[in-house]
Amino acid sequence: MNHDLGEFLRSRRARVRPDDVGLPGGGRRRVPGLRREELAMLAGVSVDYYMRLEQGRTPAVSDSVLDAVARVLRLDETERAHLRNLVRPAPAKRPAPQRVRPGLRRLLEMAVDVPAFVMGRRSDILAWNPLADALYGFGDLPPEDRNSARHTFLRPESRTFYRDWPTVAADMVAFLRLDAGRYPDDARLAALVGELSVKDETFRKLWAQHKVQEKTHGTKLMHHPVVGDLDLDYETLQPTGDPDVVLAVYTARVGSPTEERLKLLASWSAAPSGTPSEQQA
Repeated sequence: MNHDLGEFLRSRRARVRPDDVGLPGGGRRRVPGLRREELAMLAGVSVDYYMRLEQGRTPAVSDSVLDAVARVLRLDETERAHLRNLVRPAPAKRPAPQRVRPGLRRLLEMAVDVPAFVMGRRSDILAWNPLADALYGFGDLPPEDRNSARHTFLRPESRTFYRDWPTVAADMVAFLRLDAGRYPDDARLAALVGELSVKDETFRKLWAQHKVQEKTHGTKLMHHPVVGDLDLDYETLQPTGDPDVVLAVYTARVGSPTEERLKLLASWSAAPSGTPSEQQA
């Protein structure tokens, strides 16, 4: 039985109100959201079939059924992809060690005025430039701690480093959920989730919500101990041919106080480019 599939579908059912899909919302309900029989009716499948789907007991589910269920549950594109990954998990195999291509390292070296780093599976930090090191302190960490999720939940100073820590924490968990759907047999990811669940109550509660989200762009509100508040926009770029690696680049708006503080941070640190040992998958 695919436990994550059942939990994901139940969590998505709970957020859809009957009146959202044209059903009467009156009467007493034991749980919020749609009942199984209501979802089955709207998706055009039998209640028994949907129950077996939610229990992970349907070996072959057609695209049309998945699309119908996704439509009723109002899933976005990221959630639809996650649903497909849960229903049709990738064959179990040992992931290959992740390495940063020389071209990506050269891009990091060229990005002298903005913080930039390469992130891999499980939110592991694989390489960085001097300004990203000045911002996050990657070079001072042992290799096993160079991980964005560990930084967010296990370093007490992260609660003040991120001025919007609850948002950062929720986004981080949603990104890890997406990764777990892509690689359900990743032992290192399972160990990371287990450790964070034991050590941090907020992570444990967020993980139980089954939210999934890509990290493509946005704004990070930070408070650096040396230069103060920073409002940094970020973009994550997907290198062609390597779907498990992203290049994250932070920028400041022209003429903003953050731009001046970023220049101050750059002058404060003249550390060499980050070249950590290769992370083992």
